Amino acid sequence: MTDEKIDILSLTNEKLKAFITDDFQEKPFHAKQIFTWLHQRNCTSFDEMTDLSKNLRESLKDKAAISTLKVLRKQVSKLDGTRKYLFELADGNTIESVFMQYEYGASVCVSTEVGCDMGCSFCASTVGGKVRELTAGEMLSQVYEIEKDSGIRISHVVLMGMGEPLNNLENVLDFIEILTDKNGKNLSERNITISTSGIVPKIKELADKELQITLALSLHASTQGAREKLMPVAKKYSLDETIDAMRYYFEKTGRRVSFEYALIKGENDTDSDVENIYRLLHGINCHLNLIPVNPARGDAFTAPDRQATELFQKKLEKMGINVTIRRALGRDIDGACGELRRKVMN
Repeated sequence: MTDEKIDILSLTNEKLKAFITDDFQEKPFHAKQIFTWLHQRNCTSFDEMTDLSKNLRESLKDKAAISTLKVLRKQVSKLDGTRKYLFELADGNTIESVFMQYEYGASVCVSTEVGCDMGCSFCASTVGGKVRELTAGEMLSQVYEIEKDSGIRISHVVLMGMGEPLNNLENVLDFIEILTDKNGKNLSERNITISTSGIVPKIKELADKELQITLALSLHASTQGAREKLMPVAKKYSLDETIDAMRYYFEKTGRRVSFEYALIKGENDTDSDVENIYRLLHGINCHLNLIPVNPARGDAFTAPDRQATELFQKKLEKMGINVTIRRALGRDIDGACGELRRKVMN
C-alpha cells in the first residue's frame, strides 16, 4: 500500500461513504456497491466492479488500492487438515494465519501485527520484536484469502495470531465492524474472539465499547512472580489488576470471559497452581483453556504428558472451575504462533 493511496479494504461502511461522496462527488449508493464487491465477493480489482461506471473505476485506481496478500507457503496437517499460511504483505513483510475446522464450523486465526514486542518467553512470534501494526484491510485479507483457498465459508475468527491485538485496537475495531457488517460477511460478533496478554487500560476501553465479542486473557501463570517470569507485561500490569479488568469486561458486556493457560512441565502445573488458579478465578463467569505448551522456542519448555494434563484438569473441575483441554491442531506443521515465519526468516 503506497502513502498516496487509500487502503480501501480498511474503510468501514461509513468511512467508505464519506470517501466516495467527498472525494469523488458520487452518490452514497456507490459506496454500498463497492463495499459489497470487497467484502461479500472478495473482489481484489476495481475492474471486476462491473456495475460501476468506467470513469469511477479509473478514478478509484488513482486514489485507492485493495489490500492483497501473497501466499509464500502453505502447510496442511496430515493429522487434522489444519492449514498454516505464511503470507507476504505489499511491503515484503510476512505474517502467519491458520485455518482450523471444528464441529461448529471453520475458524481462522488472524495476526494483528508484523511480529510482536510483548516478549513472552514461550512464544516464537516475539523473536525479532514488532515491525509494525497491520491495517484492518490486511487483517481482513487473511480471512478472505483463506476462505477463497479453502472453498469453505469462515464462521469464526480468533485474533490470536502474531501481535498483541489491543496494541492495535483502532484497526482491530474497524476490522470487527467491517467483518460483522450486514453488507459484508455479516459475521456475528459472538463468533469473534480477541486474545490479549493483558493490556489493562485497553481491556477497559474495549469493555466500554460493549461489543458482544469474546475476550480471552493469556494467563499462563498463577502468581504474580511466575507471570512476570513468563510474560514481561506482568511487570507493568499486576495480576490482580488484570483479573479485575477482566471482571470489568464481563460487567460491561455480559459476555463470559476466557483464560488461556499454557501448561509447562515443572513451571505452572503443580497443586499450588491449582489452588492459586481457583483463588484468582473463583466467582468469575469464565472458562479456562488448558493448552499443553508447544516447544516453539527450543527445548526450554515442555508440556506435561496427557495423563498429568488430565489430572490437572480434574483437580480444577473439583474446585468448580469450568475448564477444558484445548484440542491440539497442526502439531505437524509448525502450528504454534510465529514458528513458520521464524523458520523462513532464518
